[in-house]
Amino acid sequence: MIVMKFGGTSLANGERIKNIVEIIKTRIEKKPVIVVSAIAGVTDLLLNTAKESAEGKNPNRKVEEIINIHKNIIKELDLKEEFLLNDFVKMYDIFNGIYLLKENSPRTLDIVASFGEILSSKIVAEYLNSIKIPAKQYAGWEAGLLTNNNFTNAEILPETYDKIKSYLKNFDKIPIIAGFIAKNKNGEITTLGRGGSDYTASIIGAGLNVNEIEIWTDVDGIKTADPRIVENAKQWDKITFEEVSEMAYFGAKVLHPKTIHPAMNKQIPVRVLNTYNINNKGTLITKESHEYCPVRAISLKNNIVIIKISSIKMLYAYGFLAKIFEIFNRYRVSVDLVTTSEISVSVTLDEPNGNSKNVDSVILELKEIAKTEILDKMSIICITGKDIQHNPEILERIFSLLKKNNINIELISQGASSISISIVVKQEDSNKAIKELHKEFFENE
Repeated sequence: MIVMKFGGTSLANGERIKNIVEIIKTRIEKKPVIVVSAIAGVTDLLLNTAKESAEGKNPNRKVEEIINIHKNIIKELDLKEEFLLNDFVKMYDIFNGIYLLKENSPRTLDIVASFGEILSSKIVAEYLNSIKIPAKQYAGWEAGLLTNNNFTNAEILPETYDKIKSYLKNFDKIPIIAGFIAKNKNGEITTLGRGGSDYTASIIGAGLNVNEIEIWTDVDGIKTADPRIVENAKQWDKITFEEVSEMAYFGAKVLHPKTIHPAMNKQIPVRVLNTYNINNKGTLITKESHEYCPVRAISLKNNIVIIKISSIKMLYAYGFLAKIFEIFNRYRVSVDLVTTSEISVSVTLDEPNGNSKNVDSVILELKEIAKTEILDKMSIICITGKDIQHNPEILERIFSLLKKNNINIELISQGASSISISIVVKQEDSNKAIKELHKEFFENE
């Protein structure tokens, strides 16, 4: 048995859906379980429409636009649209409720966002049935996904895995599962965070203990750097769970950061493949890779803020760090990197969007106990490789190269992970830094 996950660009129109069905046909003997994202661009449209509705803008025109995207695909697949009419009506009702009440809570946003995956999964299932391949559509919760109450970024509860085994056992039709969405114990819709369909695929794979999880996307596999920045990026045939997990957390776009963990815990291989280039064998992610490479990849995470906290009270004091991080915890603001000295702490976090009020509150409280400086428009560059922490030559080459190119390092983190070094530079320097580092470690070797 395998899990096959298809992203939004793989479902962008009728032709693309026909293409993924041809791919599914080649895996029929492996008993595939399919997980799908929303059609490309639809989730953003849904959330933006909810925002505008809460601000008093009539949503009906935007809702019609979203519906027409799906109607056009239905027409291209020569299907009748009746199987989605109830969902279209519900969508109108939800958005007009937001418009009338001017209410747009995280709980409401999860209801709104769920339409994307529900509609796309129903279309794929309907098309498979129309060509005599028996299929059944499942919302995430109908496949067993149960979460906590953290709307918009929910965490899976441990009993999920037993539920998946129970709900999907002995299926005689191909399951087409809406990724990204689940429910909590109160029966309320929750979502797993943006990009959570990858995570769904890994959870389903772990629950069913499948032989392999295939992540079908619009790139050939995992590369040494983002090919949109580095033209000569090299594709890896194989990479480890640990390496790709670090890369994903620090900006690599191929996989959602949470994706690897359920598969890693069950040691289920994950293969990243390209629906636009099915002859490419992609990249296999496993527990171990016998190929030694001191530097495996260079990842980039933009839109970073540094918060520098300084106080003489920190010197020889206990409890001061705990006080700082209790503030972050209280406002549910997570940090990426942390560095400390005798009298200062620096942390990085993503530039606030929907969470800006919480970040502002954190900064106000920090200013009450210490001198607090904010540096925005920063980027984290993460250099990943086996035992990189124990290779002083790597760090020396990084420093020398950036100095030569007049790129200043605002912050460095080494030691939290044995397989990565993270540096923070100004965002305006990030692309140049990535290109030069790639030349140094991959093109000049």
